[in-house]
Amino acid sequence: MMTSIPHNLRRLFLLLILLLLIGIGVAGWVYIRTRTPARSGKFDGARAYQDVLYQMSLGPRTVGSQAHAEAVTWMVNELQDNHWKVEIQRTETDGVPIQNVIAMSGVSDSRSPWIVVAAHYDSRQLADQDPDPKLRTSPVPGANDGASGVAVLMELARTLSPQVKGEIWLVFLDAEDDGTASGSGWILGSEAFVKDLKTRRNGKLPDDAIILDMIGDKDLNIYKEYNSNPDLTDSIWDQAARLGYNQFIPSYKYRMLDDHIPFLEANIPAVDIIDFDYPYWHTTQDTADKVSAASLQAVGDTVLSWLSNR
Repeated sequence: MMTSIPHNLRRLFLLLILLLLIGIGVAGWVYIRTRTPARSGKFDGARAYQDVLYQMSLGPRTVGSQAHAEAVTWMVNELQDNHWKVEIQRTETDGVPIQNVIAMSGVSDSRSPWIVVAAHYDSRQLADQDPDPKLRTSPVPGANDGASGVAVLMELARTLSPQVKGEIWLVFLDAEDDGTASGSGWILGSEAFVKDLKTRRNGKLPDDAIILDMIGDKDLNIYKEYNSNPDLTDSIWDQAARLGYNQFIPSYKYRMLDDHIPFLEANIPAVDIIDFDYPYWHTTQDTADKVSAASLQAVGDTVLSWLSNR
C-alpha cells in the first residue's frame, strides 16, 4: 500500500537534494581549479615568495636529506599539476647522488628555439662563511642561495603560456653548492645534466641556457657576469631595461664558477643571472627575511618577457 508524502516533507526533501547537488558542483570546481590550474601569463612575485617560505619550512635541502627528498616530491607534483612533462635524472658523481628535475614544454624545430632555464635547489652543508665560528659546521638555510631561483622557476611553470614558441625546459639542478665543504666539487648537477644532453637528440643541443642564482636579495643588484655569453647577456639586460627594472646593472663585475659553465663548455650560449653582493652568502643568516617578492618579480618578469618576445 502506498501513502502520500506530506507536502512539507516533500519540499524539505527536494531542498536537501538541491543543496547536495550544489555541494558536489562546488567541490568539483574547487578540485579542477586546484589540480589543473591554467597558466596565468602573469608572473606573481608574492606567490613566488610563498615558494621560498615553503622550501624554508622543509629545512636545509642538503643532498641526501629528508628535506631534499621532500623538495623533489613537491617540485615534481607542482610541475605536473601545471601540465609540464617531468623527468628526474638520477646519477652519481664521485659518490655524490644527484637528482636533477627536468620539466619540459613545447616543441623546437629549425625555426623555434630550445631554451633551458635552470636554478639549483640544493643548499650547502656547511655555513663556512658564517661570522660566528661556532656556526660554521651548521647547514646553510638557503633562502636566497637556492630557494629564490627555484621559486622563480616554479612561478614560471605556472605562468608561461603553452603558446610560447619553441621548447622550454625548466631544470632544477642538484649538487651545485657543496664544493670543497664536503670534499666534492662544485656544480656537479649541471655537469651531469649537460653530459646527458649530449646523448639526446643525435647531438642537438639547446639554443640558450639561463641560470638563476641568488636573485631574491632585498637589495638586488645584478651585474653582468664575465664568463656569460655577451650577446645573450645584452638581450636579457635590454629586456629588463625596457621593463624599467634597474636591478639589472649594465656593467660587468664578477667572473663566476656557476652552473652556466658546463653549458658554455659544450658551446651552448649561457648566462649567469646572479647577485653576488650578498652578505649572507654561505652563512646561517641566509633566511627568508633577506628575500623580497619585489626582487623575485623583477627577475621573473624579465625572464618571462624575454622568453615570450625572443
